[in-house]
Amino acid sequence: MFKTVTLWLHKWLGIITGVVVTILSLTGCIYTFQDELKLVAYPEKYFISGTTGHPTIPLPLSTLLHNAQKSLPTDEKITRVDLYPTKNRTWVFRAVKTDENAFGHWNYYKYYKRVFVNPYSGQVQHVENSKTEFFQLTLQLHLNLLLGKRFGHPIVAWSTAIFIIILLSGIVLWWPKKWKGKNLKRSFWIDTKVKWKRLNHDLHNVIGFYSLFIGLIFAITGLAFAFPGFKKSYIATFNVLQSTTASSGRISPVPLPTAENQFQDNALRYALTNYPTAEMMSIRLKKDTQTGMDIQVRHDEKRSGVFDWLYFDRRGNNLYEIKSSEQLHYGDKLGALNYDIHTGSIGNISTKIIACLGSLCCASLPITGYIIWMNKSKKKRKKGYQQNVNKYC
Repeated sequence: MFKTVTLWLHKWLGIITGVVVTILSLTGCIYTFQDELKLVAYPEKYFISGTTGHPTIPLPLSTLLHNAQKSLPTDEKITRVDLYPTKNRTWVFRAVKTDENAFGHWNYYKYYKRVFVNPYSGQVQHVENSKTEFFQLTLQLHLNLLLGKRFGHPIVAWSTAIFIIILLSGIVLWWPKKWKGKNLKRSFWIDTKVKWKRLNHDLHNVIGFYSLFIGLIFAITGLAFAFPGFKKSYIATFNVLQSTTASSGRISPVPLPTAENQFQDNALRYALTNYPTAEMMSIRLKKDTQTGMDIQVRHDEKRSGVFDWLYFDRRGNNLYEIKSSEQLHYGDKLGALNYDIHTGSIGNISTKIIACLGSLCCASLPITGYIIWMNKSKKKRKKGYQQNVNKYC
């Protein structure tokens, strides 16, 4: 009885969410390597052309920001800067404005531009309409099915939650009746010599078992993006496990250098000088009425969960706080690593490969599941038809 109910639940939840799960898995597979693929696909954007003869010190941030802003319409404001201290990379200035209530991807983004600037010459190397860029479309398809946040996000969120139920019910259905002989072997190994219907069933069964753990990781970390309350809950839960108090990050104010006239230029100069091994820095530009500036220092370009946040005060012209990922409570640290875990960036290239292959396996499960369902439906119709023929013959 229990297995019958589980099979019914597994089948119909899979039928309802199968298309969404396949889309999420395939787009996740592609996006896993987006950092590497972008550099190969768009070298003219991300790499400085002709580095010889250029100064070794970047121009002031205010100058670069002015040049980038001039390349955009006056109503499109730059709100973020991603910069790379390595000498052969451009800096990326982002201008984004969204409509949270709009339907469809092209209505959700009022505009989304990336301006690629040579930080040593100040030249704008490329202006990208990120609204139509392939990897951005892939990301939005993954996040909200290109339906806009208001309409697509709930579908993705609840499909992800249901996927966890499907995975857990799948392990109940996979469980061998006898842990010996042919049944046990079929649960762990695929026999390619059987008929295609049996092969498809075994593929669904065996791949489902081997991808269970990584599928659960994808789904649970996905829930943290989909439901902020869920993320807060597990962060609070893991924080309880740490008895010691994490450092607040407050420091004695450190005066900034005064080499430049602008506060933001001196703040960035401090960050570049004191974090020479950083692979990336990110600045969220604040409104003119605010008095501070924050810079995120990433020690590994591809890992968002390993960082130092530097907080600068304009009025005092100083650095007054540093928040490091190493100082976080257990729960906060896990929350910061959520993106890295979800995308496979938590380790080196090997974890990305595992994440990519795991996504492909998850994408295959709804497909093989649909085939099983259609085969059984066809068999039932055929059986019913034969019974009617026998009845009237």
